[in-house]
Amino acid sequence: MKTFPKPLTAKEEKEYLRKYQEGDMEAKRILIERNLRLVAHVVKKYQGAEEENDDLISIGTIGLIKAVSTFDPGKNNRLATYAARCIENELLMMFRMKKKTTKEVSLYDPIGTDKEGNEISLFDIIEGENIDIIEKMELQNNVEKLYRLLEEVLSDREKKVIRLRYGVCGAEEMTQREIAHQLGISRSYVSRIEKNALEKLKKRF
Repeated sequence: MKTFPKPLTAKEEKEYLRKYQEGDMEAKRILIERNLRLVAHVVKKYQGAEEENDDLISIGTIGLIKAVSTFDPGKNNRLATYAARCIENELLMMFRMKKKTTKEVSLYDPIGTDKEGNEISLFDIIEGENIDIIEKMELQNNVEKLYRLLEEVLSDREKKVIRLRYGVCGAEEMTQREIAHQLGISRSYVSRIEKNALEKLKKRF
C-alpha cells in the first residue's frame, strides 16, 4: 500500500473547506491529497477482487474528488464520513458496470447514428480518425480515460444525459424520449445535448 499524507485535523479541514468555498483551488487540491489515505482504507474492503489495487485506488479517488466538490459543511459533520460513502459508491458502480457487461464489449454497442444514418459506437469516438491512439495504449486505458473525461469535460446536464443514454456509471440505459420525459425537455434538445457531449469527448481524446 502506498504511503499517503496524514489526514487533516478537524480545524484544518474546516479552514480548507472555507477557502475552497471561496474559490481557492489549491485548498481543493489539499483536501483531496490529505484524504487519499481514506481511499486506501475503503479499497481494503475490496482486496482480492479481479481489479488491480492501483485501479481501485484510481476509481476510489474519483469518488473522493466528487465528495470534495459536493460536500456541504452545513449538512454534514465531517468530510471523511461523507467521502467514505462517495468512494464506496464509486467502487460499487464500477463493479456493477463490469457485472452488467464488460467494458470492452460495451465499447462496440451502438450508441447512436452519424449524419449519414450509420450506427456509431463509443469505440468510434475513441478511435476517431487516428488509429494510433489504439496502437499506443491498451483498450482498458482508453475506457478509464473516457470514464474520467465524463467528469472533467461535460456539464452536469451533459453528464446526466450521457449516463442515462448509454447506461454508464451505474445508470440504466434509456431512449432519448425517456430522458426527455424525465428531464422535462424536448427529445430534440436531448439529441443536441448528446451530440455536443460526444463531440467534447471525441475532441479531448
